[in-house]
Amino acid sequence: MDAARSLAAVRPSGNVPELDGARLIAEIRSLEDHKSALAARQARLSVAFDLIQRREQRDRGIPAGELGSGAGAQIALARRESPARGGRLLGLAKALVTEMPHTLAALETGQLNEWRATLLVKETACLSAEDRAAVDAELAPDTGTFDGAGDRGIIAAARTAAYRRDPRSVTQRASHASTERHVSLRPAPDTMCYLTALLPVAAGVAVYAGLTRHADTLRAAGDPRTRGQLVADTLVERTTGTAGGISGIEIQLVMTDRTLFQADSEPARLPGYGIVPAGWARDLLTTTGDTTGNTAGDAAGDRAMNVWLRRLYTAPGTGELTAVDSRARLFPAGLRRFLTARDDTCRTPYCDAPIRHFDHIIPWHRGGTTTQDNGAGLCEACNHTKETPGWSSRPRPGPRHTLDVTTPTGHTYQATAPPLPGTPARQPEPDLAAAKSPDHRRQRHRRANDLHRTRRQNQPAA
Repeated sequence: MDAARSLAAVRPSGNVPELDGARLIAEIRSLEDHKSALAARQARLSVAFDLIQRREQRDRGIPAGELGSGAGAQIALARRESPARGGRLLGLAKALVTEMPHTLAALETGQLNEWRATLLVKETACLSAEDRAAVDAELAPDTGTFDGAGDRGIIAAARTAAYRRDPRSVTQRASHASTERHVSLRPAPDTMCYLTALLPVAAGVAVYAGLTRHADTLRAAGDPRTRGQLVADTLVERTTGTAGGISGIEIQLVMTDRTLFQADSEPARLPGYGIVPAGWARDLLTTTGDTTGNTAGDAAGDRAMNVWLRRLYTAPGTGELTAVDSRARLFPAGLRRFLTARDDTCRTPYCDAPIRHFDHIIPWHRGGTTTQDNGAGLCEACNHTKETPGWSSRPRPGPRHTLDVTTPTGHTYQATAPPLPGTPARQPEPDLAAAKSPDHRRQRHRRANDLHRTRRQNQPAA
């Protein structure tokens, strides 16, 4: 409420001829202090909630190694964050409350924001609880140690203090870091993406040196592309074995028939990326597959992409994706493709991780069927969390496929499948009188029969 009043105080008023810049800056600083204090309060509440969950789970007979399961996911839902982010926030809270009282005090008083408190926790993670507390007391950010310091300054000071306390642990942490090497992909604007590799420093330097050396050679030979373009194109070619970058990989581009055949402007959706412009999607399907824009003597220009079309039937108005049921316990390949096209990413609220598991919303052992209505795409972590005692999910009526997720505390969160390309921005208001008329019922029955007949005709032979 204090934050809300502070926000209301800075709104321009009709009887104030000119805003006071100094007052606005003071209000901005005050709001920043409020944000820090609220972050500290959230940390204390998160630790208290985790303790309650552990006690309740212990009373239920949950094994000691599994106590606390699902606590981070519940915190994430309450904070409108992804489950992975919720786990990190809970870890941050535990470190601040139980091991770093000086950093927590600085956060409560607004002398440190949540991000810089996170940096201090991260840089002391390899230390024992006693050494971490000692580093916290030595740096004592609440006494003004970091006044005017940027992120790098805080990181450097924390690393120095940590190394001074326990050089062996810091060294072991650096050695262990190589086991966390990985490659990730995330969207960027304008149909671009960030392909990021976390590598040991020697390997990373070697990879970059090899790419830049090859780019310099091509530039010296007269290639018109910039050095940055050459480095990127060389990375794609050496990774995929194809200059255009697409080789034997199914990308499952989703678009309306109007976009594909009639040059409509309705955007398409690329799983793993998101919404892409209609023109770009058509070019991807009708050109050679070279998405780099390179036309400088590339042999891939003579190779066409293999394009397979798969029809998806959606309900008029709502955009609800429809398909046939299956009696199998395991989701067959066709139904898995259906769920992937419908859900796009993990269906847990606020989680946009890639789909890794295909889950029965109502579990199989409780009578749940293997159908598109009772199926949902989940990431691995969310599927495991769903099996924790006290969690439940159920489908519910909605304009598109909708499910309710209920946590052990009784809070319920709703997740609706994202709209497919071509879905109207506003849903039409239902005409209740017309819906009850005999003509309407006959038309609806006839459309259902036509759709069922079309599906049977398109089913492959056994």
